Amino acid sequence: MASERVNYLPHVQSLRCRACSREYPVEPVYVCDFCFGPLEVSYDYEAVSRSISRKSIESGPHTLWRYDDLLPVGREYAVDIGAGMTPLIRSNNLAGEFGLHEVWLKNDSANPTWSFKDRVVSVASTKALEFEFEVLACVSTGNLAGATAAHGARAGMKTLVFVPGDLESGKIVGAAVYGPTLVAVKGNYDQANRLCSELGDERRWAFVNINMRPYYSEGSKTLGYEIAEQLGWKAPDHIVTPVASGSMFTKVWKGLNEFAELGLIDGVNTRMHVAQPEGCSPVSRAFLDGHTHARPVVPDTVAKSLAIGDPADAFYALRIARESGGTAVIVPEHEVAEGMKLLADTEGIFTETAGGVTVSALRRLAKDGVIKPGESVVALITGNGLKTLELMDPYVDPVSIDPTVESFDANVDGRVS
Repeated sequence: MASERVNYLPHVQSLRCRACSREYPVEPVYVCDFCFGPLEVSYDYEAVSRSISRKSIESGPHTLWRYDDLLPVGREYAVDIGAGMTPLIRSNNLAGEFGLHEVWLKNDSANPTWSFKDRVVSVASTKALEFEFEVLACVSTGNLAGATAAHGARAGMKTLVFVPGDLESGKIVGAAVYGPTLVAVKGNYDQANRLCSELGDERRWAFVNINMRPYYSEGSKTLGYEIAEQLGWKAPDHIVTPVASGSMFTKVWKGLNEFAELGLIDGVNTRMHVAQPEGCSPVSRAFLDGHTHARPVVPDTVAKSLAIGDPADAFYALRIARESGGTAVIVPEHEVAEGMKLLADTEGIFTETAGGVTVSALRRLAKDGVIKPGESVVALITGNGLKTLELMDPYVDPVSIDPTVESFDANVDGRVS
């Protein structure tokens, strides 16, 4: 029996294998039976073109659901806690540091659970209710755990989140507060992911980034849509993106190109740049070595939100980086915290480790002349620094004084005068 939440959307055609193009019904499946390639949602863009326009988008809600003409579910039954339409901030101070003129920060740490993962889970949880799942689950390096727990609470679903056992405490608390069953796996993300893939095959649970992955990943397209809309309906010259699985990277590119295909922007000449930390850089290493596939690694990085050693979308991220004229950067581990601190010092934005990787990668791209002073660049800030406080400990050094003016003058005044 179909759920009353089912959206019969004429623009959603099927699921299609990204490798061999075989088509599948719109169901909770994610892998091609023939070639084991990943499935993604296929749309009828002619149907979309009859309903979408700049005006229709601008008159929509101030969330990602303003773009539901290009999503696999409609806004009527959306599990919506306000994700999307995050600030795009002109970064003059950071631009000056790097010798650039037009740097924009897409601050997705302003989402409800303080990361871009709210976008993907809002879409996936809405689709899970349409499929009549009762349990919402995920395997996460941290940010996704919080987003899944929050949306599961909003949807009234039983919620189960799996995380690596060494996850930062801020991210554990950020998920636990919403009341899920929280499972810490003794191992890294890739080991936890293998466990959850087995569980997903055996149980009727909506794993947002496994059996719901074709729908989940579509939420990341809204980053591309918003960037274009907020720039005055145009694509930037460059986008610098932190990469874990590679899904967000590929979907931002897809979103920009969908807007171009529908005539909402004039075209896409954006160069897409991969940013990864030295301790987990399979995509960047493959790009720099000229390979089409990433070799799996065992993560050993302070940037735990990027610690996916066997990224599912590496092949497609590498292809997009090359086809767009982009490149890849490997950020030394000590520069992760430096990037976080630099962003806070210059722009008043406290980002987590993934943002530190992005900022340090942007600095390298500017220094090497990959991004020219007159070109526009958007750097994606995907999570909030309150989730990774531990990395900022070396920068915390309060001055201790007695409660007297004399003590203040002796110990502090010279620092500010």
